[in-house]
Amino acid sequence: MFINLDPSSPIPIFQQIHDRIVEGIAHGDLQHGDKLNPVRRVAAVFGINPATVQKAYDLLRSEGIIVTEKRTGSTVHLATSPTEAQRDQLRDDLARETTRACLQGFSADEIRSQLEDILADTSAVTARQS
Repeated sequence: MFINLDPSSPIPIFQQIHDRIVEGIAHGDLQHGDKLNPVRRVAAVFGINPATVQKAYDLLRSEGIIVTEKRTGSTVHLATSPTEAQRDQLRDDLARETTRACLQGFSADEIRSQLEDILADTSAVTARQS
């Protein structure tokens, strides 16, 4: 999977790495069990500090999106069902973003339509879980 990073973006590099991996999974470019490149290799390719890549991988691991083993490295790990903590986090995230969208003038129908579009775009993941 090719990752494109924008050093001029206000989004931190570790977050960009995280987001690109999540998007790759959502669009089917990365599958359950796929190996991620080692931290040092990713850092070398982009000319960034390995700690930045490690921070992205740590975030992915804390979200249950990847697992890391000493001998095999990091692999994509898609859970079959969310934990209670993940359900709570989703609700919090959706509530925060929905509130922000309402404050920006979006209607409930516009928000619903956007969410439906996003779900359609992530059909590779949702189809796997059906």
